[in-house]
Amino acid sequence: MESGKSQSESSLSELNELVEYSYLYDFYGALLKEKHRLIFEDYVLNNLSLGEIAGEHQITRQGVYDAVRRCKSSLREYEEKLQLVSKFHLIEEKLHQIEEIAKEGTAEDAQRITELAEEIYDVI
Repeated sequence: MESGKSQSESSLSELNELVEYSYLYDFYGALLKEKHRLIFEDYVLNNLSLGEIAGEHQITRQGVYDAVRRCKSSLREYEEKLQLVSKFHLIEEKLHQIEEIAKEGTAEDAQRITELAEEIYDVI
């Protein structure tokens, strides 16, 4: 039963990583070299294997692996410097809070909504 649990955890970890890189790619993908961008799209977005990508792009599996690794590293570096994905998630969280407060609808809530809106504008 333990192997099932660790296999499930591994699958969840892989899914979380895929979602993370999808966000990073959405924000920073245009900054990657075109050839690397196409390889990364095939790997992350189209879920192709290294062998399938290698055949499609006429390079070795090792070449695909290296390109994907470089893309991941570059995307992480862009996020470390620019923080666009982090800011996006913060804005999402603040907007969710605004929605929750707006449902309650008191005068105090209106003040809190204004404060949250100001926090969002500061992030933007």
